[in-house]
Amino acid sequence: MTQTRLEPGDEAPDFTLPDADGNPVSLASLRGQRVIIYFYPAAMTPGCTKQACDFRDSRRELSDAGFAVLGISPDGPAKLAKFRDRDGLTFPLLSDPDMVTGRAYGAYGEKMLYGKTTVGVIRSTFVVDADGRIERAMYGVKATGHVARLRKELGV
Repeated sequence: MTQTRLEPGDEAPDFTLPDADGNPVSLASLRGQRVIIYFYPAAMTPGCTKQACDFRDSRRELSDAGFAVLGISPDGPAKLAKFRDRDGLTFPLLSDPDMVTGRAYGAYGEKMLYGKTTVGVIRSTFVVDADGRIERAMYGVKATGHVARLRKELGV
């Protein structure tokens, strides 16, 4: 299985996906600001909750530095709404049930899970610049400590 891997300077694949309330959100609508897009396997699991809460807790600093945050998973809008409401998440969670967007970003494919090769969401984070180009592409990140590392790298 060959996977697309984005590199800094590549054009960020555009998308329009429903948020937790079923409203469409497109990357193109955020042109002119920097956007952090992160892909996670499943809402309300321990690692994904930790990562989402870390983004929530860093939202003010990221926003003050000019960053919007979008979380994308294969979960449907109803589950995303439950996740958002349960954990007080303050940024859009987007539904990509067929992982079309995930595949376009190289965030879906073969990965190692408990020593076995499986196919699924590869926990990944992308920073898109104001012109819609990939500034950073981070694949296979860990849920714990990732947001702090990202903030340090971005100087936020």
